[in-house]
Amino acid sequence: MKILIICSKVFYKDIEPIKAKLEEMGHEIELPNSYDEPDAEKKSLELGEKAHSEFKARMFKMSRERIENVDAVLTLNFDKNGKKNYIGGATFLELYEAFMKNKKIYLYNDIPEGILYDEISGFSPIVIHGDLNLVK
Repeated sequence: MKILIICSKVFYKDIEPIKAKLEEMGHEIELPNSYDEPDAEKKSLELGEKAHSEFKARMFKMSRERIENVDAVLTLNFDKNGKKNYIGGATFLELYEAFMKNKKIYLYNDIPEGILYDEISGFSPIVIHGDLNLVK
């Protein structure tokens, strides 16, 4: 299966062992949009509001195209700044895009409590509780 990993930039440090395990299982793994340049958004912010808005728009369009060409997304939702199983705005939009394109949606951990709980629940994600063997 071809899988796009989606997550907050702070979780990029956690990707490599997960990617390696999934590849060992025979999956083809796509990495998050700015994985190779994690400071890209910060650099766009330094160029001003317009540059940052344009950067975000490019990333949203890139996500749409990339999700079109995979079988599933795996959302890495770990704890961030005291928020359990964090899913940020951009990752939520990628989840929505995957849902609209009828892709399998995997969550590494439970759906986070909060304002988007019902919406994420409506995507019918497969919660794997850290067990990559459940990615099929």
